[in-house]
Amino acid sequence: MGQGQKGSSDKKQSQKNRDVSPAQEDSKRCRVCRFPLLVALLQLLLGVAVTAVAFLMLAISHSLTARETPHWAGIILCLVSIVGFFLYCITYQPDERTSTQFIVRLLYFVLCTTGLVISVLVVAFAGHHHSQASSFICRQAEEDCECVLDLSDPIARTFNYKEVSDCEAITSTLTFYYLLQILLNLAQAVVCAIGAFIMWKHRYQVFFAGIQISSPSTHQWQNV
Repeated sequence: MGQGQKGSSDKKQSQKNRDVSPAQEDSKRCRVCRFPLLVALLQLLLGVAVTAVAFLMLAISHSLTARETPHWAGIILCLVSIVGFFLYCITYQPDERTSTQFIVRLLYFVLCTTGLVISVLVVAFAGHHHSQASSFICRQAEEDCECVLDLSDPIARTFNYKEVSDCEAITSTLTFYYLLQILLNLAQAVVCAIGAFIMWKHRYQVFFAGIQISSPSTHQWQNV
């Protein structure tokens, strides 16, 4: 009698553990919040924003260099987000048994790390140019705007912005765009760092691999 009750209890416990398995718990979560969908979506939005602000800066004056208008950083982040969306569409296999899954995961990790480095570089460039533009003393020279950092220095470098009808666009609007680039690329760097960290954690730390370890009395799902 006791043996039959024990067997029945073991079956109920096993069924309960199967019902609350990680796979079923994960299916109840918000699909948008799953990795890497949320990270890729943020990367796409930030990449588009950085690119848009860069082209707005370029519309002020065509003499701005690529370092001053980092549209390339936004485009790279958009490409990284596409890889993240592709990774989300791949069916997960325990222990990375498919070569496609392993290659895409590795590629996404490398691209997130690259995006982090690029975003930090853009922040450094934008910070330097923002500090410089905030100290400009500008004057109108026909259709151009000429700016210097120190009027008393006869050999001071002159910054010539072509086709600028109002120097206020340089000393005010362009300075604001530099500040916006700093904020957007800081957020971009944080998102890329989170994406790279989660990929590293899933690869080298605890990650559900679908292994069920059984004992004589209970069946439990464990993370390995």
